[in-house]
Amino acid sequence: MAPPSPVTQGTPRKAALAAWIGSALEYYDFFIYGTAAALVFNKVFFPASSPATGTLLALATFGVGYLARPVGAFVLGHVGDRLGRKKVLVFTLLLMGATTFLVGCLPSYASIGVMAPILLVVLRLLQGLSAAGEQAGANSMSMEHAPGHRRGYYTSFTLSGTQAGQILATAVFLPIAALPQEQLLTWGWRIPFWCSAVVVVVGFVIRRKLDETPVFEQNRGEVAKLPVAVLFRTHWRDVLRVIAAATIASVSTIFTVYALSYAVNTVGLERGPMLWVGILANIAALLAIPLLAGLSDRIGRKPVFIAGCLACAVLIFPYLWSISDGSYALIFTFGIVMFGVAYSAVNGVWPSFYGEMFSAKVRLSGMAIGTQIGFAIAGFAPSVVAAIGSGKDDWLGVAIFTAAVCLLSATAALTARETHKIPTEDLGVVEPVPARATAVPHAG
Repeated sequence: MAPPSPVTQGTPRKAALAAWIGSALEYYDFFIYGTAAALVFNKVFFPASSPATGTLLALATFGVGYLARPVGAFVLGHVGDRLGRKKVLVFTLLLMGATTFLVGCLPSYASIGVMAPILLVVLRLLQGLSAAGEQAGANSMSMEHAPGHRRGYYTSFTLSGTQAGQILATAVFLPIAALPQEQLLTWGWRIPFWCSAVVVVVGFVIRRKLDETPVFEQNRGEVAKLPVAVLFRTHWRDVLRVIAAATIASVSTIFTVYALSYAVNTVGLERGPMLWVGILANIAALLAIPLLAGLSDRIGRKPVFIAGCLACAVLIFPYLWSISDGSYALIFTFGIVMFGVAYSAVNGVWPSFYGEMFSAKVRLSGMAIGTQIGFAIAGFAPSVVAAIGSGKDDWLGVAIFTAAVCLLSATAALTARETHKIPTEDLGVVEPVPARATAVPHAG
């Protein structure tokens, strides 16, 4: 009897759905923090500072979560490559839900003084640990269940879920942001964080029923004691390449955190319309991500990824200028095109593009460490650009910084080899696998 196919009917869809829902729930938690940091944390946790300094400190607490990501990547990458993808996915969801709920329970600076921002930073660090293993685990799970010719499409559902989480997080804040200032700063901002209790229950039920990937099960008896050591011995160039490419996430953090804070706190635009820019851009991304990922299955990962980087480098200029000008029509137009379409070319492709650089034995570690170090750099981008200038006319320096990061990411991608046609079992092989030749009997 022939052995069963490693990819069974329905498994790719089941894995993609689990990745989508889990990532949506996980990143709902992560993004409500960014929205709160941009809108209220400067007043709740740093009221003793000047408005500009309070905003800078609030944005820095957002970045702190990214500091924990590289640490979490090493730990959770090791667990995922040693014990399985499923264990990582369940753990990250539970940790993210619990810490986010506790953020909503924190007393303000007015109640307990300096301990309030200290506790906020501790919980943000734990959020970062959770997020470090989430995307790498979900991407590995969906990619290893997918048919070889559609890895880009199926793996992109992790990032579609991330965008859905961002839509939900921003939508929840719409009625909250409309509250009177006193109610917003006392109890209103806490409601989205308390809703994470639902995240824990729903996400746990979904992910605990998902099967481990066939690739991991096939290699269970050959798992290295220290996958990270194997990773840096055989794939160190790919890790560096992913780190550089992953800094493109600065586009996301600048769009979702800095631009929102700049529009509301510096230019004086209304909170509601600026939140709607994020919602509509992410709705566009929900459609664009699977389409562009599917395109990469046909023409390659590199052309789609690099085109997205270059488009973001160009579009960041008119987007930030339109905010400084206060033109809502242009803000919506450039925001949706840049983040909803151009950045989706990157988001749709990187899960398969990065994952295909590594073998199954070190894939989760490689993706987690590479992306999370790059994302850690991106996490502090809002703080860096806020330090570049806090005035209404300082948008040009921010745009130049963002464009430079986009060019760095495009260059890193250019140095990678194209992998969309490589069979799944041959991915991550350090030396090309020679073609199997038919044995010819010796004539003598």
